[in-house]
Amino acid sequence: MPGVHDSPNAWVAEHIRRFEETGGRPRPGMNDLLLTTRGRKTGERRRTALVYARDDDRYVLAASNRGSEHHPAWYLNLLADPYVTVQVGTDTFTAYARPATADERPHLWRLMVSALSEYAAYQQRITREIPVVLLEPVPK
Repeated sequence: MPGVHDSPNAWVAEHIRRFEETGGRPRPGMNDLLLTTRGRKTGERRRTALVYARDDDRYVLAASNRGSEHHPAWYLNLLADPYVTVQVGTDTFTAYARPATADERPHLWRLMVSALSEYAAYQQRITREIPVVLLEPVPK
């Protein structure tokens, strides 16, 4: 995508490349999407690949940072500018991103753990609560 900087993490950059080569299906049986945020410091567009779950028409993400004590950059970016670009398969759309409320989080966290069981292990080994994010498509 022109004007977009892919994640500097080699594993994530490779995942983005596979996503593009396979029409959005880099890992059969896994729901992956590409999320583009605006950098909170640079203003540049930043892209990463993430696992998602669905909750009706919303997409759900976990800001796990693979079990790091620090929030991932993409999460901090969307807190600063919640309008993001999402690619699922070959479809691209604008969404409004927001952290789940305390009431929403338990249900959405269960969805994410069922999508990728490693999230539960990540949460057990760190002290920060892993944020759950909702992506709500913006009507065209």
